[in-house]
Amino acid sequence: MHLDTDVDMTRIQAHRAAARAAGRRYSLVSYLLYAAGRVLDRHPEANAVTAPGWPGLLRRPRTVRFDGVTAKLALDRPVDGERAVLSALVPGLESATLAEIQERVDHYRGEQAATLPEFAGVRLLGRLPVPLGRAAFAAALRDPRRRAGVLGTVSVSSLGHRAVDGFHSAGGTAVTLCAGRVADRPVVRDGTVTVAPVMRLNLTFDHRVLDGAAAADVLSDLHDTMEAFDESTTSTTNTTDSTGARRPVPETGARAADRRSRPVGGPAAGPQ
Repeated sequence: MHLDTDVDMTRIQAHRAAARAAGRRYSLVSYLLYAAGRVLDRHPEANAVTAPGWPGLLRRPRTVRFDGVTAKLALDRPVDGERAVLSALVPGLESATLAEIQERVDHYRGEQAATLPEFAGVRLLGRLPVPLGRAAFAAALRDPRRRAGVLGTVSVSSLGHRAVDGFHSAGGTAVTLCAGRVADRPVVRDGTVTVAPVMRLNLTFDHRVLDGAAAADVLSDLHDTMEAFDESTTSTTNTTDSTGARRPVPETGARAADRRSRPVGGPAAGPQ
């Protein structure tokens, strides 16, 4: 199943520009990883997987939730002289700072990324006969406790470096996030049309793990977290009230002022 939304990237682009002026560089995908870690920590039902029953006749499939948030980041890198997709794991996103996430992303940037020790298992699987390689991979995924270290708990992919507005992909996790390019588009703020940098964000979800309403909650939280980005005030832990229920992330002043922003021609805001 697929959902999508448009994210006003004004605050994130302003943060990137200020960081660049101070000599620091942040990729757009790092902001998405940062937001995904916080959001999935607030929505543990989406940071989960359907584990197969084993033995099949004795145990039914079950949903297993993960303790932490680990992204599987898709990378376009050369492997043995050919263009290929590598899957790099970025763990601890529920508490990692933006700088820590960017450091991890930079670790995988080079043309020689495929030779890093992290991909030794992938290289080994590639040398095995196809049936044996598939069997070994399936065996590694059978134990849900090992799955986060193989496939991560959320998949993230970006094609924003090309003229791609949006796309959908299924990365083998309960939630897959796909980011398109950031482009100037007309938006409405307080009844006035203006221009803002907007990014299309797509979410694909496994209906065996969560339903459409829950997935919509996750995407809406991602949308709001990115539009209200402020690393200095964003909580890195779960926020609960006296009953133990999770509280929504409070809006910052700028976010509250822009709460009604939406792309021109997009769906009107629902009841508040």
